[in-house]
Amino acid sequence: MIGTRFQNGSLSLVKNKRADDSWFFRYYDSVDGERVHRNLRIGSVREYPRRRDAEKAVLSLRSNINCGVRSPETVLALVAHYRKHELTTERKAFATVEAHESYLTLHILPKWRDYRLSEIKTVAVEQWLETIDLAPATKTKIRNIMSAVWSHGIRHEWMTFNPISKVRTSAKRLREPDVLTPSEFQALLKELPLRERASVMLAGSTGLRRSELFALRWSDVNFFTMEVAVTRSCVRNHFGETKTDASRKPVPLHPSVQDVLVEWHGGSLYNGDEDFLFPSLRMNGQQPLTPDMVLKKVIRPALVRAGITGKVIGWHSFRHSLATNLRSLGVDVKVAQELLRHANSRTTMDLYTQAVSADKRDASRRQIDLLLA
Repeated sequence: MIGTRFQNGSLSLVKNKRADDSWFFRYYDSVDGERVHRNLRIGSVREYPRRRDAEKAVLSLRSNINCGVRSPETVLALVAHYRKHELTTERKAFATVEAHESYLTLHILPKWRDYRLSEIKTVAVEQWLETIDLAPATKTKIRNIMSAVWSHGIRHEWMTFNPISKVRTSAKRLREPDVLTPSEFQALLKELPLRERASVMLAGSTGLRRSELFALRWSDVNFFTMEVAVTRSCVRNHFGETKTDASRKPVPLHPSVQDVLVEWHGGSLYNGDEDFLFPSLRMNGQQPLTPDMVLKKVIRPALVRAGITGKVIGWHSFRHSLATNLRSLGVDVKVAQELLRHANSRTTMDLYTQAVSADKRDASRRQIDLLLA
């Protein structure tokens, strides 16, 4: 029987007049009790110039075929294994699983699903990404997810090289994110009812992410120490850990924000310690409000009434606005990093860029006024 017989397989170099010569590994497989001949391309002589280099590449393959483990041969098969063993809520946050599933289903598999793994080349993937009509940051996300899938294959010793790791993409924004000036923020607050005013003031003063904001319960608010504990996140009513370890730091409450929260606590139908700060009335307080619903039905109409047009404002805009305003006040980047709860200062500096540009424009204007006065 094939399953009990040890086989070494055979490695051979196949000549090609139109492309680089390639190494192929030939062995037998068992499919439904039938003996099937396999001819797997390992790589070109550019990747493995010498036979001993190619032999190293097939060591894990030879081990797998003799222990009954079948190596995936197509992108679809590798993605299926990645989904089953790596892309799970036990290993990754729910939001990450959702995002990866979306990119795999909508973009990666429609193009590459039937390609053999040996056919995936760096330049080909790079050229494909250049042709699809998506934002640079989205293309970079697709590249990173593909690279994670290939790294999964390398970890299982099905391959030795990740062609996606060399793919070049740019994550440069097509436009700077819109932020609210202090006067615009104040104008917005005047147009909001108490519940939404409390949520926007809390988001705008602390930089809480929307997943953190809507996961808050009243027990997380300490009116005595004037702090809010950030211990969980909520994405589509799935509760989990915060984005990073740095995110699990308490955020300070400004007295004016605390006053609004106290007022909202008295007016809310659900104000017990374990109740959500911003509960869904439709769900009898058992779930928090849906952030997108609040944005669409309340906040964006209020922006129009406040005369704030031409800007695309979402929940993350309040976080960007906080970073921009901190920079305009001259707050040290390390202090801003602590307030925004970034894992590293590089992210904080990236958010500071917009404010720096505004400072440069102002400096340039004053310089020109001086020259032309």
